[in-house]
Amino acid sequence: MIRPWLVVPAALVLCISPTFAQEPDAEGCKDHALFTRFPGFYIHHCTLNDFAAHTFRVGKKEVSVEGKFTEIMYYKNEGAKAPGVLTVHRNFENAIKKLGGTVTCNLEDGESFYKIVKGGAEVWVHVSANINEQYYLAVIEKGTMKQDIEADAAALGAGIKTEGKIAVYGITFDTGKAEIKPASEPALVEIAKLLKAQPALKLHVVGHTDNVAGLDLNLKLSKARAEAVVQALTSKHGIATGRLISHGVGPVAPVASNDAEAGRAKNRRVELVKQ
Repeated sequence: MIRPWLVVPAALVLCISPTFAQEPDAEGCKDHALFTRFPGFYIHHCTLNDFAAHTFRVGKKEVSVEGKFTEIMYYKNEGAKAPGVLTVHRNFENAIKKLGGTVTCNLEDGESFYKIVKGGAEVWVHVSANINEQYYLAVIEKGTMKQDIEADAAALGAGIKTEGKIAVYGITFDTGKAEIKPASEPALVEIAKLLKAQPALKLHVVGHTDNVAGLDLNLKLSKARAEAVVQALTSKHGIATGRLISHGVGPVAPVASNDAEAGRAKNRRVELVKQ
């Protein structure tokens, strides 16, 4: 959903009467709600996704941000006046600052990154302009994905039968805490269904974390989270305590790189391992 404050475009440049042949925009493409375009440019191609990830820079660090994604490549029309590279970046910078945004990184190769936080919304912007003939814009309106596919008991059982284990991402916790969030209940219900359907099945419940914070803290946290899952399954769903053993391995068994948030999210998980 686009916030009301996003609907008003931020004017990048003064209007100039065109004296050139205007190429049509690529089919299905239009300017982002936040930004007008430079006179004399058309949209060569674009990408519009309800949910995707893009890498931004904050100082020397790379940050992967997920949410509604807009990517636009602008090309200059033949005969149009080309703005200087610095002009492109200064226009975006000034427009974003008017919205209360900040520059997170400027690179010498013509890459600029910005962040806008307003009214509970978080928007990240990436501008690339290193030649006068074209410029690139990427915008992520940060948000969470609508979960359309849920792991059910059958899928969990199939994974354990094939691999001897299965990762469960539907069990969530607040950062640094071991209390299971209410939204995790559907996943717990499916695990309980699996165990009730296979009375002989016994599982190791293994907590995993990313590598943020120290090793000792993450080992303790992952163990506490696994214990919370076992407690929920035994006390609320009637699973015998002898069928479940909790373990915590912290960050030592990642399934993705911890260098970006998308990878860290994959590493924060609970795994069910057949005993």
